[in-house]
Amino acid sequence: MGDILFLIGGFVLLVIGGELLVRGAVAIAERLGMSPLLIGLTLVGFGTSAPELVTSVQAAMAGSPGIAVGNIVGSNISNILLILGLSALITPMAVQSAALRRDGVVVLLTTLLFVVISYLYTLDRIAGAIFIGLLASYLFYAYRQERTATADGHTSAFEKAEAYDELREGPILHQTDVKNWAERIGPFLPTLMALGGLAIVVLGGKLLVEGAIGIARILGMTETVIGLTVVAIGTSMPEFVTSVVAAIRKHGDVAIGNIMGSNIYNILGIGGVTGLLSPTSVPAEIVTFDNLIMLGASFAMLAFAWSGYRINRAEGLILLTGYVSYIYLLLPK
Repeated sequence: MGDILFLIGGFVLLVIGGELLVRGAVAIAERLGMSPLLIGLTLVGFGTSAPELVTSVQAAMAGSPGIAVGNIVGSNISNILLILGLSALITPMAVQSAALRRDGVVVLLTTLLFVVISYLYTLDRIAGAIFIGLLASYLFYAYRQERTATADGHTSAFEKAEAYDELREGPILHQTDVKNWAERIGPFLPTLMALGGLAIVVLGGKLLVEGAIGIARILGMTETVIGLTVVAIGTSMPEFVTSVVAAIRKHGDVAIGNIMGSNIYNILGIGGVTGLLSPTSVPAEIVTFDNLIMLGASFAMLAFAWSGYRINRAEGLILLTGYVSYIYLLLPK
């Protein structure tokens, strides 16, 4: 019972802490004169991925690579098969061809890079530095793209921030009075929010990892399976909520952009930081099975999106069915 409470409490604290962290950091950045675009691409992007980031780092430090890496891989799988599948059932996802060629290829290449490094190498500081360097390059490219004409469609990094902004009705990307908002709440409250949010996120990650390890032992399941399923789905809740809300509001481009952006951040950002702060091995079962599922899901997403530049309800159902089948294969028989 205690492990279940740890797990649930960890999820709740991660959500609350992540929200406080993003809000506080955004307000501080606004007072320092950062542009809303740069804030969205960096602070919001990393802040909304804080649950996955803290959980993977905490798990790696606790000597649980199954949870650390399983959380990254499982989150990407659930983002595509579960969240995108459900979003497409709600409303067909329209995709701009230029945005798909650009960000879809980035998703596929980063996924393939993770698969290759996992097979031939490990998630150490060298791999972590490579991932962080690639993420920085991608964000620099996204920033330059968004500052110019957007005829080619927004980048996935922007859509990830826009999904968050849209759900909470700003102010981050589009509000003209963002600076006034930051000034009205004063300098101390944002700092308190950011520091408090960070502390809550760290505590939430610790409780979540401890609860997940305990539940795995009680149920006789491997930590890897728990990381790929329970932990991955729980830490992906921000993506789930923002994408589903975007789909309900008929903003399919924002929903799929949020998914692609999250997958890029998960591999390059979370995988990179985890490798830098707490190098960890990639469990053999993830290398030989789950990585391939993640790669196959990425291929399926792009194949569906390229067929008419939309993901329709039938294709969404196929994705959801794939996720149910994947979970069935993971569970002990």
